[in-house]
Amino acid sequence: MPTMTFTRLLLPAALLASLAGCSILAGGDRNAVTIYAPSLRVQVDPSWPQADWQLVLSKPSAARMVDSPRINVRPTPGELEIYRGATWAQPATDMIEDALLRGFEDSRRIAGVARSAAGIRADYRLATDIRRFESDYRGQPTPTVVIEVNAKLIHVVDQRVVVDRTFRQEQPVGSAEVPAVAAAFESALNALSTDVVGWTLQSGKQDTDAGRPTP
Repeated sequence: MPTMTFTRLLLPAALLASLAGCSILAGGDRNAVTIYAPSLRVQVDPSWPQADWQLVLSKPSAARMVDSPRINVRPTPGELEIYRGATWAQPATDMIEDALLRGFEDSRRIAGVARSAAGIRADYRLATDIRRFESDYRGQPTPTVVIEVNAKLIHVVDQRVVVDRTFRQEQPVGSAEVPAVAAAFESALNALSTDVVGWTLQSGKQDTDAGRPTP
């Protein structure tokens, strides 16, 4: 596999300090960095129920190496590196939060949704923990993008965990080039967000239908 596109995490952070418009993969300035910003497009399922309750999204949690604008890559099972000359426009926690918020809003299936900082009076809270957000070679010539997120739907009044599930999306990449990896991340992020939004709406409906009143 081509290792020229990797930078070990122990190298100085100054390698990511210059924000220019093209990657070193195409030659030119060795300090140039390409910034990738996935396009968020949650696919609304017509079968999703209409929710008459309100939801707040807690800020996603993640390990320090995941909650970073660096694009992580695992060339071998016990080794984590980053792509040199490339970065996300925002950390993974912000991307997940933005994707979920936009998904709920665009679905038009919920009475109200906001980030927890907005201070709205909510019936349920969605807490998420990002466990993996990386490309993984797994001994293959090209990587597979892996996004894994644990989600908990919590009833606000009694802080009861209504349901808990771990979501995982894997998107094979047909190339070792960074633009192809970024495109695979975009597909995986949108698919995972769609799954979480639909699951949350269905789980909230089942909980309210069970006779547990919302505030």
